Amino acid sequence: MWAQMICNRLKPGKETDLPRLFEQLKATEQAGSGLVRSTTFRDQNDPSRVFTLVVFDSEEQARARERDPRRQEALSAARATMAEVFDGSPEFIDLTVVNDFAP
Repeated sequence: MWAQMICNRLKPGKETDLPRLFEQLKATEQAGSGLVRSTTFRDQNDPSRVFTLVVFDSEEQARARERDPRRQEALSAARATMAEVFDGSPEFIDLTVVNDFAP
C-alpha cells in the first residue's frame, strides 16, 4: 500500500464549501483506480488547516490515476472549487504504509 497526505489551508469563511468539493472529487473516481480510501481531517488547534489522506493499493496505480486524461477532464469543476476554498497551493507528502490496523 502507498499513501499521500495533502495539506491545504482554508480561506476564511469557506468551511461550508467543503462538502461540495468532496462530492465533486467523489464524482471523478473511476473503478479500478487503486484508491482504497480518502479521509479528510481539520486541525483542532488551527481549523484553517485541512489534511487529506489518500491510500492506494500501490504508488504505481496512484501515479497512473494522476495521469489519466479522463480524470483530468473530470477534475475541472473540483479545481475551480479548490481555488475558491483553499489559500495557496497544497503540500503533498508521499508516504509508504508500514502498518495498517483495523480492529
